[in-house]
Amino acid sequence: MKKNSVVRKSNSKIRIHSKIKKIDWFRVTPELDKNGFAVVPRLLSVSDCKSLIKLYEDSSLYRKTVAMERYRFGSGEYKYFDYPLPDFVQSLRETIYPFLAPIANSWMSELGIETRYPKNISGLQKFCHSNDQTKPTALILKYVKGGFNTLHQDLYGEVYFPFQAAFFLNEPDQDYEGGDFVMTQSIPRSQSKAIVLKPKQGDMILFTTNFRPIQGKKRHYRAVMKHGVSEVYSGERHTLGIIFHDATN
Repeated sequence: MKKNSVVRKSNSKIRIHSKIKKIDWFRVTPELDKNGFAVVPRLLSVSDCKSLIKLYEDSSLYRKTVAMERYRFGSGEYKYFDYPLPDFVQSLRETIYPFLAPIANSWMSELGIETRYPKNISGLQKFCHSNDQTKPTALILKYVKGGFNTLHQDLYGEVYFPFQAAFFLNEPDQDYEGGDFVMTQSIPRSQSKAIVLKPKQGDMILFTTNFRPIQGKKRHYRAVMKHGVSEVYSGERHTLGIIFHDATN
C-alpha cells in the first residue's frame, strides 16, 4: 500500500472520530427517548460515501452475502463484513458505541431489565463471545430498481445491543427514487404506527434494535419497533449498517 494512501486513511479515521464527538448528543439522547430514532445529518462526506460504496465490490472483505429473495426478506443484496473490519467501519463502530451505552443502560433501568452494557465495544464483544456470538454484523446493503426490505429486527442471538446505526451512501432523487427508510412502532390495543424517513447522502440514523420504553400510567412498557426499506423505483441505493452486537452465524 502506498504511503499517501495510508495517510489518507489515517486522516479519514481521525476526522470521523472528531465529527462523532462533536455530535450534539444532548439533542440526540432525548430524540432517541421520545421517538426511538434520531437523525444526524451529513455525518459522512460525499467522499466517505463513495469510498464505502467501492468496498461493496471487494469480496475479500466479507464473510457472507445474502440475496434477500432467497429468504423472503425482500429484494436486494447485502454483505456482512468479516473481522477485522475495514478501519473506517471499525472507527464508526467503536467511536459511536460509548455515547449510546449510557442511553441503553437507562432504557434497561426504566424497563426493569437487569442487563447492563459495557462502556466500550470491546466489552460488548466479550459479552457476545461468551454467548457464542462471534460473527461480525456490520454490513453494506445494495438495492436496485424494484428492491425493498421487509420490516424486521436485527437480532442475532440472546445478546443484542438496543441501538444500531444506518449510514446512507447515495443521494435520494438523484442517485435513486423511492427507497424510503420505514419504521413501525407497536401501540397497545391498536394498529402499529408507521414512520417514513427520507435521509440524504451522508446522514446517519440511530434507531432502536428491538423496542423503546414508553411511560405508561404506572410504569414504562416496551413499544416494539421494526424497520425496513420501501421499494426503489429507479437507480441504486447503498446503506452501511452498523450493528454493535455479534451474531451466532
